[in-house]
Amino acid sequence: MTKINPLIDAESRRQQKNMTNSQRKVNNSLKEGVIVNSFYKETPQSIDLHDTYDALIISQDAQMPSKLLEKESSKEKNLLPISALVVGVMGAVALMTAFVRRSAKINLSIDQAKRLPATTRNVALNEETHQAIYQMVQAPNQKTILAGAGVLTLTAMAFMGKTFLDGFKDVWIKRKEADIQKDLQENLIDVETQSFSGKMQIIRGMLSKRAGEFEKYLADDNEPILPNFGRKKLNPLSFMGAEQNKEKNKNSNLKYIALGLGTFASIVGLGFVAMRNLTKGKIHLDKYINDTKGVINEIVSSSTDATKEIDKVNLKNLFQVTASSPAEITETLKGLKWSPEEINKFTAETINEVMTSTTKVNEAMGGNGSPKPAFYSHVDDYRAFLYNWLLDTSNPQFKQLFFGITGVTALSYGGKLVGDAIKDVQVKKINAQTELELQQRLVSTELRNFKSKKDAAIQPLVDEFYKQVDAGKSKPELKTMAENILFEIKNGAPFVYS
Repeated sequence: MTKINPLIDAESRRQQKNMTNSQRKVNNSLKEGVIVNSFYKETPQSIDLHDTYDALIISQDAQMPSKLLEKESSKEKNLLPISALVVGVMGAVALMTAFVRRSAKINLSIDQAKRLPATTRNVALNEETHQAIYQMVQAPNQKTILAGAGVLTLTAMAFMGKTFLDGFKDVWIKRKEADIQKDLQENLIDVETQSFSGKMQIIRGMLSKRAGEFEKYLADDNEPILPNFGRKKLNPLSFMGAEQNKEKNKNSNLKYIALGLGTFASIVGLGFVAMRNLTKGKIHLDKYINDTKGVINEIVSSSTDATKEIDKVNLKNLFQVTASSPAEITETLKGLKWSPEEINKFTAETINEVMTSTTKVNEAMGGNGSPKPAFYSHVDDYRAFLYNWLLDTSNPQFKQLFFGITGVTALSYGGKLVGDAIKDVQVKKINAQTELELQQRLVSTELRNFKSKKDAAIQPLVDEFYKQVDAGKSKPELKTMAENILFEIKNGAPFVYS
């Protein structure tokens, strides 16, 4: 047996000092017996977990959730998608080459009247800096170089000024946003306090309610235990709930069917309206074409040598509108009171213009059709006025235009910048206020959520308690279960701070 060291307090030392060896031995043995008896427990006849079942409210027939055993089978990964991608890309390349081959073949046999015209490649110099550099390259002299350098300098100054103002705006907005967030967090303290206090109140209410229920089943032996008749267990999948769900599903299906039928009827009705509109449109179009043919006949019958040139232009345009066939054009133009040679020549020209698929663009806008690059400048930029002033500094109006338009541009940009900054700050303030109001409105939702989860966690334990009551458990055992349920209400999940 392990020897127990004497206690080190003053009284024990005094006693040990004044004792004989035999007395000291008896004293130590007595202390040994006291300590051993304090911690010694008689080995029970049977070892089981009955007390643990009661303490932790463990049900005898509890089952794991069915979702726990579900396994998702992932599809086998292979190289089929990569292969399909490679084949698809190469197939697209093959289709493009087939398209090019087909276009080259069509180009050999197409009629000249149907061939697409050549286009001039127009290069627009819309940026003033591009135009200034083009002028320095195209005609380098003192004026163009001075004007170009002035434009580039002004561009750099405007860029740096814009960068500074944009940065100042961002910094100012960020500082205001920090102040807004600080105020929001200060106001949210009250909201979070309401939520915290509400959760604590829910716990106190649940403790009071459940303790009152359990007390009825923990009465003295002389008092009868109340019968368990009429007690309802919470069951979210009750028969009535299932019937209600079926009714809701039935109503929902009816709504979907009605929606589908309504959509189909709308499609048919709108299709009928569209066809009717097309029919009426064709009637109007036919009437317009007939009226235009009447105008053509009037021009042909009244044409003279004095109005010949004007009539030619009008007739060509009107034949384009009616999309007349060559036979119709030939038959109509026979009524002209011109010489046969002139009629035949004009007929051939008209047929060629009507049947040709394309026409040349105006040279003033698109060039002469030569497939070579053409440059033109169309500048809408305040720096263009600086360029014009530097080209001719003796013109005071150029100077006034530059300062006036540049000043208006700068003021407009600055005003827009200030307006955007104020707008952003006000939007952030309103958003913060909206967030605060939302959080205040969500307090009740959070409390209901907390209460619902508490009930979901506690109700199975309460059901188990009543099951043990019906099974005839002893009152000490029921008291242990009730205490642990109350402890779970007070300290179990969901937690107040979550």
